[in-house]
Amino acid sequence: MATETRHTTVCVVGGGPAGAMLGLLLARSGVDVVVLEKHADFHRDFRGDTVHPATLQILDELGLVEKFHELPHQKVSTIGVVQDGKRIDIADFSRLKVPYPYMAFVPQWDFLDLITAQAAARYPSFRLLMRSEVLGVVRHEGRVTGVRVRGPGGEFEVRSTLVVAADGRHSAVRRDVGAEPRLIGASLDVIFFRISRREDDPDEGICVRIGNGKIFGATDRRTYWQMSYETSKGGLEDIRRRGLDAFRADLAALVPFLADRVHEVASMDDLSLLEARIDRLEQWHRPGLLFIGDAAHAMSPVAGFGVNLAVQDAVATSNALTAALLRGQRTGAPFDDTLLAKVRRRRRLTTALSQALQRGTQRFGIDSALKGSGQPPAPKLFERFGPAQKLMSRVIGLGFRPEHVRTPEADRPPSDPSAFSPHTTQLTTDEERQT
Repeated sequence: MATETRHTTVCVVGGGPAGAMLGLLLARSGVDVVVLEKHADFHRDFRGDTVHPATLQILDELGLVEKFHELPHQKVSTIGVVQDGKRIDIADFSRLKVPYPYMAFVPQWDFLDLITAQAAARYPSFRLLMRSEVLGVVRHEGRVTGVRVRGPGGEFEVRSTLVVAADGRHSAVRRDVGAEPRLIGASLDVIFFRISRREDDPDEGICVRIGNGKIFGATDRRTYWQMSYETSKGGLEDIRRRGLDAFRADLAALVPFLADRVHEVASMDDLSLLEARIDRLEQWHRPGLLFIGDAAHAMSPVAGFGVNLAVQDAVATSNALTAALLRGQRTGAPFDDTLLAKVRRRRRLTTALSQALQRGTQRFGIDSALKGSGQPPAPKLFERFGPAQKLMSRVIGLGFRPEHVRTPEADRPPSDPSAFSPHTTQLTTDEERQT
């Protein structure tokens, strides 16, 4: 039995922030694009959901910022550290002279639903296939020419001019082609959990509390606190060995306003482990294939860079490749694979600097806090040296090299907007979500 083959200009693997944004940007300019997402929906807990000022500016440039602000969200202007009972703000976005001087917290699934729904509604050349797991790439004469997919109706192939792997730190495409990222520094364990929020709780925004060799982060989610416990490798097993009572006591000591609610961590099942791994591919591309987002460079949760670097990767990719992709789509001209190196050149330095900042924060802040007295000197720099806070506000809020949308919006839809079968849809139905 022959495998069904479908055709498009660009096949994006992964419907996260990088993949969804790239799909929208390419379709906006008239490029035929299909985005493959292996899950039935975007609902994942403890995923990056900080939308920084630079990303808000990109949404503005795309005419989506008003719709974004219609989503339930929370604005946060400061990031602080509490040490010795005193709060020190290490970043204050209100000091930035930008249209949106704050971080917005929005569940990542709402953000992705917005991007993909708007792409599908506005641009006929956009297709999103949910429950479509990529099994591997298709090659022809040494060039990647598509992917093999397992979907709800069985296996099929998507053939394309370009495959963009945006399928995260555990990329199936990366594994299939044998691309190994380089680990940058030691990994860190971050354990997430929730504690209920009360109306009389302090207005902390984002705050990290340091003391007694422990680190707890508290992020205000309006109805609950998203808590994080930063620890060295093996931290979850250490909690299991010491017992939850000891963990609750540490939490109560460091975040005293939650002391009467620590019992809400009722079992080990309430704790979710994330390995905060920082790594980077040396080569982001192969003939016919490009890696972006976490597939190219995994970030730790420090400073919430992940979503925003992924979005900016997508913008840089669209800016560099759209003209050539449209030319090939209209004329049949072969795609110039040497253009893929432009994306890496554009994004590699800002990625390396962002990862260096995360690694430095871990080494001189987190690692120091986990040792000895647990009172690292680094936060006090921001209290004593005003320009340090201003610089950190800019680096976290805008990044080392903010991107802007440079591609035009297409005047008319592409010639064949119905190349995919009718079951292809931008969003799953309620029935599909329940299966």
